[in-house]
Amino acid sequence: MTDDGLLPAVGRFEGTREEALRLDADDPLAYLRERFVHADPDLLYLDGNSLGRLPVATADFVADLVREGWGRGLIRSWADWIEWSRRLGDRLAAHVLGAGPGEVALSDSTTVNLYKLASAALDLKPHRRTLVIDADDFPTDRYVTQGLARQRGLTLRTVASDIDRGLDPDRLRAALDGDTALLVLSHVAYRSGALADMAAVNTMAREAGALVLWDLSHSAGAVPVRLAEDGADLAVGCTYKYLNGGPGAPAFLYVREALQRRLRQPIQGWFGQRDQFGMGPDFEPVESLDRFLTGTPPMLSTAPLIPALDLVEEAGVDRLRAKGRALGQLAAGLTDRWLVPLGFRLASPEDPDRRGSHLTLRHPDAWRICRALAEDFGVVCDYREPDRLRIGPSAAYTRFIDVWDALDRTRRLVAEGAHTRLPHEKARIT
Repeated sequence: MTDDGLLPAVGRFEGTREEALRLDADDPLAYLRERFVHADPDLLYLDGNSLGRLPVATADFVADLVREGWGRGLIRSWADWIEWSRRLGDRLAAHVLGAGPGEVALSDSTTVNLYKLASAALDLKPHRRTLVIDADDFPTDRYVTQGLARQRGLTLRTVASDIDRGLDPDRLRAALDGDTALLVLSHVAYRSGALADMAAVNTMAREAGALVLWDLSHSAGAVPVRLAEDGADLAVGCTYKYLNGGPGAPAFLYVREALQRRLRQPIQGWFGQRDQFGMGPDFEPVESLDRFLTGTPPMLSTAPLIPALDLVEEAGVDRLRAKGRALGQLAAGLTDRWLVPLGFRLASPEDPDRRGSHLTLRHPDAWRICRALAEDFGVVCDYREPDRLRIGPSAAYTRFIDVWDALDRTRRLVAEGAHTRLPHEKARIT
């Protein structure tokens, strides 16, 4: 069966466990599962959109870096390490983000990169006084833009969006005008998985004379991203979700080549200096994307991304996307059959082409259901306010049978009322 054949097969799915096993047998990416660590073989892990699994090759790669690169090589190892931000950025550009060489770099966290690029973009349009965001966007994106608007005395215009279906293009177009300097928007909505039309948004922003800064955290490695083809200006994103770079893995930033020399980032560090080891008295930014680097990069948290990217490149994002759509449709179909009668409803776009690789289910008791699944039924997904159960299968290592079993355990849990033993109070999940 071809990659594209998985989705029609799911469409003909009648709900049996044997059908899920047959889908796994026909899955061209099934071999990748053994390339990841499954420390608890009975655990059904459907939270790859929060933290990806550990690739098998990562532990030895990092251990060798520690023993040989740090332990034996010491400062001599910097000759190789110092290029990692650029080299890994180029790999992300070519295989994940649809960008050109020298347009992507690893640096800092998503939040810090968002601040750097948003601040630089606002400086480029000093006579425009409005910043536009999605009212339901990921919290850090909203917090950063709120801070910038307050510091600069700008108007922060929030566009109301449907938390299940995403941002309405007509409503967004109406929010952009001649005073708009920058639009900040997620490619895939963190709560519902709604997928924005990047090319259309870039076009409408450009017509208004505004720049767009994309957050790709929930799309990188899961859905095809074509930054150059879709006319993107700026983007940021993390590497620990579908890219499996591990907790603490550095984020990436993208700046279209034509914009790089025009933007001056606000956190002027020595890694962005023209003559870095000249140790000059004043900051003179390098002409390339490196001007957006700051201080010494975290090599131990960067290293895991190298073997992780090997797997993403081997699989190919188009094939990962094809399987991710099929996994999502299986979950949506089983929800309709099994969970809707138990009080659930789909809280994501119904069309698989309109969402990323995660989907969300609404239930008034979603918090307790999420906790009970993890504590007593061996299913790890996550909860999002106000009453959403978010399911994030990762195409690289999630099987169709994993989705079937997870939804089966969910229906048994709710039918039995096993979640009702838990308190209603929400405690922080650590």
